[in-house]
Amino acid sequence: MKLKLGLFAMLFAGSALAQTQGVSKNEIVIGSMQDLSGPIVAFSKQLVHGMNMRVDEINAQGGIDGRKIKLIVEDHGYDPKKAVLATQKLVQKDKIFAMVGTIGSATSMASMPILFDKNVPHLFPLAAAREMYEPLHKLKYSFAATYYDQARAGVKYIVKQKGYKKVCTLYQDDDFGVEVMRGAEAGLKEINQVLAEKTTYKRGATDFSSQVARMKDAGCDFVVMGTIIRETLGTIGTARKLGWNVEFMGTSASYTELIHKLGGPLANGYYSTNTVNMPYLDDASKNVREWANRYKEKTKEDPGVFSVYGYEVIELFIQIATKTGPNLTTDNFIKTLDKFTAPRDMFGADAFSFTPTKHLGSNRARLSQIVNGKWTSVSDFITD
Repeated sequence: MKLKLGLFAMLFAGSALAQTQGVSKNEIVIGSMQDLSGPIVAFSKQLVHGMNMRVDEINAQGGIDGRKIKLIVEDHGYDPKKAVLATQKLVQKDKIFAMVGTIGSATSMASMPILFDKNVPHLFPLAAAREMYEPLHKLKYSFAATYYDQARAGVKYIVKQKGYKKVCTLYQDDDFGVEVMRGAEAGLKEINQVLAEKTTYKRGATDFSSQVARMKDAGCDFVVMGTIIRETLGTIGTARKLGWNVEFMGTSASYTELIHKLGGPLANGYYSTNTVNMPYLDDASKNVREWANRYKEKTKEDPGVFSVYGYEVIELFIQIATKTGPNLTTDNFIKTLDKFTAPRDMFGADAFSFTPTKHLGSNRARLSQIVNGKWTSVSDFITD
């Protein structure tokens, strides 16, 4: 009788695996969509390097329960229409088990209906919009603080620390920028302040003189930026030309080594919220130094913050799949994820936790500033 039960269990497990897309005896197939030909190709290049680094490490160790990870990366060019085609290819032809670490909010949103129709999880996108985990869906999970949460926490913290009285905002006229503006509004409301001035720009703008003049005339003493790289540097440069030495704070959208590499001394003093520390080859942490140098040896390039993100999202997937065990099905993976916790890591990321009703790993951010050409932490994770 015991023998029959054992055989039945083995047959049932084999049947479950046969029905689980992307999982075979020797392999777990996962997909990711990146911008390999569009405006943020530099970020995606780092992401892919970081992801491949962690995949290669785990595969060299034998994989997860004897299964190697196969990562397939498709180019969406930061275009939602291309994201739809790339998702269809990954789901229908490559038969991925999960989509991991896709970059971009609009591209992620475009892919989700296709994934969910085939019971494929959308995990840990590099997109800081609340739609990455709201409304609640059993197959979508995000891992780090949104732009809204970052702006809310950062502005409240720095106004308390420095006593600013007239906070203004400059933001991109799209969903990303609006989220930053709304977060700043929410943070100020909690300390009985309001935005003294709001000004916007269209994506692709290169001239910020009118916006800067408007904020200067309003007497702003601190500016929250819903900007990325070029717009951040363009705004700071315009302010300095006008002799306006106001301080600026951005979000993780501008927390990149490109700000101080391209901005030079102009970037010194710029604040940004962030969710992991910038990895430098001469980092104070021995573990980060060793990792950064392994990364450079492998890729022939210095690591950046998106290299860390890529490494981290694969690490999260590995930990959850390992805890799930040999019977890796979508349902079992989600059950594990819904009670998964992880401590802070060597890169300074916050502790993560998920539940059946909490699909965001952490909503906390920290604050950094460019000092002498390097990002330097000026706060721990900000709590209310």
